[in-house]
Amino acid sequence: MTPPLTLEEAWERLSALARPLPSESVAVDAAVGRYLAADLHARRTQPARDLSAMDGFAVAGPGPWRITGEARAGGDFAESLATGEAVRISTGAACPSGTVGIVLVEDGEVQEDVLSTAAAPNPDHIRRRGFDFAEGDALLNKGTRIGPAQLALARAAGHGTLEVARRPRVAVIEAGDELVTDPAECPADRLPASNGAMVAALSHEGGGRVERIGPLRDDRGALAHAFADAGSVDVIVTTAGASVGAHDHVRGALEDWGADLAFWRVAIRPGKPLLVARRGDQLVLGLPGNPVSAFTTAFLFLLPLLRAMQGAARPGPVAIPLPLGAPVEAGGDRREFRRARLVDGTAVPLPERDSSAQRTLAEAELLIDRVPAAAPGKAGDIVRCFWLGNGGIA
Repeated sequence: MTPPLTLEEAWERLSALARPLPSESVAVDAAVGRYLAADLHARRTQPARDLSAMDGFAVAGPGPWRITGEARAGGDFAESLATGEAVRISTGAACPSGTVGIVLVEDGEVQEDVLSTAAAPNPDHIRRRGFDFAEGDALLNKGTRIGPAQLALARAAGHGTLEVARRPRVAVIEAGDELVTDPAECPADRLPASNGAMVAALSHEGGGRVERIGPLRDDRGALAHAFADAGSVDVIVTTAGASVGAHDHVRGALEDWGADLAFWRVAIRPGKPLLVARRGDQLVLGLPGNPVSAFTTAFLFLLPLLRAMQGAARPGPVAIPLPLGAPVEAGGDRREFRRARLVDGTAVPLPERDSSAQRTLAEAELLIDRVPAAAPGKAGDIVRCFWLGNGGIA
């Protein structure tokens, strides 16, 4: 039997299979969570005029100054200032031409419309025209994920629509004779179906448009029909059935459906029996059935795949170095991803390592990346971690 792939080998093969999706134009406010399909350039200059950064007085020349009016944010003070003149000004208001600096409200003294101060007018309190960006400037690169800050920048730059990659269509197929759809009505000898909902939620977090199928019975024919029923989705994800047990039918059903196996098994714990197949432009990820294994492989493979299909500049999870907050055991024969909590800036490994322990999975905020045969770690040692929030992206 061919030995399992390393994590990097599996990532490389999966990346090569990721087909870029076409782009579409969407309203800027609907682009949050999407990836730019083209570089974004400014359509206007920001700020368009010199603006005051503080409440106070815009002044021209040396003081004292005669106050001639007021400039307010959103208003247009058309007059220019001559030497010895000032206007009251609010934060964000346009500075009249001739302004040399701003005198803060608390630094100025006004008597009979004459301003005097012991403090020198400060030109640093003026936001100069175009200091943020100028029309035509490149602001965001292709492949940038649009978050709240990027949304605000795109709006400030004059964009009402954005060109973004189409969201991947994902079908999540859950199978298992022991699974019950309604968690509130589950007999003691069965299990509430949870993997499908979990993987669907992760797929949505990765930008996917998700449909769920199942839970199905453990049957090769039922799985093959489910693959066919998924239609023209971009990615099909199965939970359970990817291993070699008597009731693991994903590989056989894929063969019946006409898919070709791309690779199978990755030398990681949890999640070794990961399966990837292809049929035309459609990709299939067969995830393990244990919840922690399903989550970990979806985090490490499904999310990067969905981001790569959307043209993300950095599709993989971002690793961060953190000190250990408690000792960790030596590494085993496979690369292991240990669940951990973030406590006072340290990674504290959670004691339970069983791949069915959903309570521990729900408590985890990090995955500690432990290479094979790693030496035991002690508190304070720096370890490589993946943050589980926001899909593991920066």
